[in-house]
Amino acid sequence: MSTATEQTKRVIPDRLETPFRRLLGSWEVLLFCVAVLIFIANSMASPYFLNAWNLSDATFNFTEKALIAFAMALLIIAGEIDLSVAAIIALASTAMGYAAQLGVGAPGLVAIGITTGLACGAFNGLLVAGLKLPSIVVTIGTMSLFRGISYLVLGDQAFGKYPADFAFFGQGYVFWVISFEFVLFLVVALLFAILLHRTNFGRHVYVIGMNPLAARFSGIPVERVKFILFLLTGLMSGIAAVCLTSRLGSTRPSIAQGWELEVVTMVVLGGVSILGGSGTIVGVVIAAFVMGLVTFGLGLLNVPGIVMSIFIGLLLIITIALPIVARRIKHARNAQ
Repeated sequence: MSTATEQTKRVIPDRLETPFRRLLGSWEVLLFCVAVLIFIANSMASPYFLNAWNLSDATFNFTEKALIAFAMALLIIAGEIDLSVAAIIALASTAMGYAAQLGVGAPGLVAIGITTGLACGAFNGLLVAGLKLPSIVVTIGTMSLFRGISYLVLGDQAFGKYPADFAFFGQGYVFWVISFEFVLFLVVALLFAILLHRTNFGRHVYVIGMNPLAARFSGIPVERVKFILFLLTGLMSGIAAVCLTSRLGSTRPSIAQGWELEVVTMVVLGGVSILGGSGTIVGVVIAAFVMGLVTFGLGLLNVPGIVMSIFIGLLLIITIALPIVARRIKHARNAQ
């Protein structure tokens, strides 16, 4: 009898947790503190870091990847993933490069890059939402398909000869050291934050990620939402392709190689659960700054690129494992 009574006991805290305390204990606040510490460490490690133009250049390390990460965050929250985003960039860049050789102007090139991204996203969405195929398998396949087409078209060559006004999208500045890419990053972050946190569509994304079966019985069009999410990911990959191609001024089939890993790392580091159902755009924004500060700081210290790749790989493993380990420890304590 006493055992049953003990099992039914509930511990009621003396004070309810306030919103301010929840905020202080959130992943986003912790990540922000990490970003501040990295900023201080970089400023102490290199005398060139605090230069305004150098800080502006540092934003190029993450703005293009972050554009894709916002859409990827919604996709992962919904329980899916797209590993073909870097290959979509390669294919969109190849299409723009081919059109540039034919004399197409900057507005036409932007339209071609975005349309190519949308087409690739629609193709992924049809396979996943339409045919009910696993997204990780589908996008691994399309990753090879899209980049393979780029290699088939380009071979060992590179497309150049882009119009002079096309360079603005990747190299232009809106005001002083504020680049067009950084302004675009802020605008897109705001739009995705509103979409995820202030609309019915965003709530549907969370419900699908937590329990797709319950979402379907609740009347949520699960397949349609997933198709739209793949469209968004393709769209943002096309926009990133425009910015990256404009910044580099050339197209190669190896463009954006390995970006899918960095985008997923950025999303997971931002607090989005790889299992779906939770995450915020604010966290992804802070994670973008963290990764940008780290890579730029290492670059100023002449750290080889392979070391950065090792760091990003370890960061991905740690950010995926940390919440799972913490959850298991919490469950073990509660079971005692």
